[in-house]
Amino acid sequence: MTSGTEVSAHGPGALSNGSRRRGEDAAARGMRFSVDGWDPGYGASVELDGDLGESTAKIETGVEVPADRWRPVDPVADGLLPDALLFVDGVRRVEARVWIDGAAAGDGPPGWAPDATEALCASYAAGVVCCCAAGAHIVAAELRRGLFSVAPHASDIQTRAGGYRANLVTQGKSGVPVMTALSQSLQRRLAEVEVITATEARGAADGHVGRHARGEAGDLLIVDGPLHGRQHLPRALGYIKSHRTTYLPPELNAMVGTLAPGQRTPAFLMGTSWDRHSWYLRLPGPAVSPWAGVVRVECPADVPVTEVTRLGGLSQRVLGRFASVAYKDSRAPQNLYPIAGLERELRRRLGDPQLLYRALREAARPAAAQ
Repeated sequence: MTSGTEVSAHGPGALSNGSRRRGEDAAARGMRFSVDGWDPGYGASVELDGDLGESTAKIETGVEVPADRWRPVDPVADGLLPDALLFVDGVRRVEARVWIDGAAAGDGPPGWAPDATEALCASYAAGVVCCCAAGAHIVAAELRRGLFSVAPHASDIQTRAGGYRANLVTQGKSGVPVMTALSQSLQRRLAEVEVITATEARGAADGHVGRHARGEAGDLLIVDGPLHGRQHLPRALGYIKSHRTTYLPPELNAMVGTLAPGQRTPAFLMGTSWDRHSWYLRLPGPAVSPWAGVVRVECPADVPVTEVTRLGGLSQRVLGRFASVAYKDSRAPQNLYPIAGLERELRRRLGDPQLLYRALREAARPAAAQ
């Protein structure tokens, strides 16, 4: 299924010349919009349902060892550890669902009520926590607010609590529901900000962490979630806390439940809409179920097998140190302490949701009165 794509309303080539002029004219006259009265956490009062669908992964299990020799891999205390671990995470929050009228203010006769299009006003932020000899501290953070809409005349929304930059989303030809396309667009924007903060963090970390006597930087980047869109980042691992589907053949998948804390499976190559190496790892904690404390770790598909093995061994040695416990975190042990702390700080920086919602309602009143 082809997902929607988005372009900034102000970016080069965002629209064709004619469409851009129409959009600019509409913005100058004022975009009419209203705010849905429902709490965005419950969806909209008019909901458009859609099935996101699932991809079937192609699996190659013989990356490290042949499938008939698969056994749990024990951690090995060999090799240098990174000087710094950089944990990357992002948060997103829909502040309001809005309805954009089907034409800009002034287009159409008085009292005309054109069809409205559903849109999202959202805040999103990403940051990086550095864990090194100096302790755990945030080295980069970025905050954005955006209006996500398929309406070609959508323009920025300014409120007393901040502005929402217009992001124009196209649904493509596959019939993706509007809200699905908008949510996917928001997620892509968040991923872009995560890449920005990760790049900034590497520069900031270089100034206060040492380097080993080897020709590479002494850090390891841990991205909370899949590496998709971020697999070009060097020395990076994707960290997936939850499992929605089974990738391995049944006989190998059963082995995951037998892993002891600190053990991992051999690496395998996954191919969906993109390729990557992956392995399962069990974090320390009580074995209340066969998959309790199991996470899936990813690294890029283009790294050599020796590097895959090295990164797998590093994940065994470093991730368990930050595993949370149940009395502190309901997502223990998978929700690592640096990631949990970063999420709390980023959500604080998003601001008061009620204040932002009221500001959007106030900004919509003059348009509603036209």
